[in-house]
Amino acid sequence: MIFRTVTADPADLDRAVAHPADGPVPALTTERIREELAGNRIRPEWIWLAEDADGRILARALWWGRADSERPVALDCLQVGADVADPAAVATGLLEAGHAAFGKQPGYNLSLPRGWREQPELAAAVAWRRQAAAAAGLTREIERLRYEWTPDAGTAEPTGRLVFREGTDEEMLDAFVRLSHDSLDLATQHELELMDAEQLAREDFDFYLDCPGERSWWRLAHLPDGRLAGLAVPSATPYHRNVGYLGVVPEQRGQGLIDEILGEITRFHAADGAERITATTDTVNVPMAAAFDRAGYGVTEIRLVLEAPIR
Repeated sequence: MIFRTVTADPADLDRAVAHPADGPVPALTTERIREELAGNRIRPEWIWLAEDADGRILARALWWGRADSERPVALDCLQVGADVADPAAVATGLLEAGHAAFGKQPGYNLSLPRGWREQPELAAAVAWRRQAAAAAGLTREIERLRYEWTPDAGTAEPTGRLVFREGTDEEMLDAFVRLSHDSLDLATQHELELMDAEQLAREDFDFYLDCPGERSWWRLAHLPDGRLAGLAVPSATPYHRNVGYLGVVPEQRGQGLIDEILGEITRFHAADGAERITATTDTVNVPMAAAFDRAGYGVTEIRLVLEAPIR
């Protein structure tokens, strides 16, 4: 068996792109892959194939990144032919080959419908993917809810409970630090096991600064008496507007202020003409999920995130 990246030969790329994405796990269509290639978010060197001795494609992996990414950010699609006896083994070899070439282990985002565990064929397809990802070093799992807002849901009027203003970089960094304390977000919890809150705040700040959204969109949330209540970071992806980052400082939690902050982000995007706003939260973060529900955001899918442990 040969594991290789797609070459610069147009015929080789066409063959890889047209490979059927069979099976119950949702995958990118040929047309969508071509759109991503045109946008430099999928590149020939980020498409890997497993072939037998006769050159028949047994498996395909597609990694994705932003247009300016030096290396891929995430594994988007992983397919192994239905006639392959041990799909997990072939997929493991394919992922390991890609990781070695990239010099990193990008996470794998599996987009799944609600109730996927109750669908035997889909659950089995997810199982070998999880097995392969773990064998290739992606042993940390987080299950997230993906939400979406559309104009039909409307926006809540400001209540006056909070005052929003722009802040300096130093003020924003301090807010990131304070919001990380006792966070229910699993990624934040894992990262705080390996770094202090100040270092994590800097990484979060830099991450959202690098997203397609503008730094000028960010807002600090204060109580009318001037005390900091939280942070609102409206953001964007290459495709649509996004909630980004939001939260309430520990001493102000439990008062429903998260609704005010989410409402501010939603109003901001809606006022700028957004037709869709996406957001995600961990399934275990019940208060955040409830806030999205109250704000008219609907769950569109479950996102199973498989990542390498943070070292």
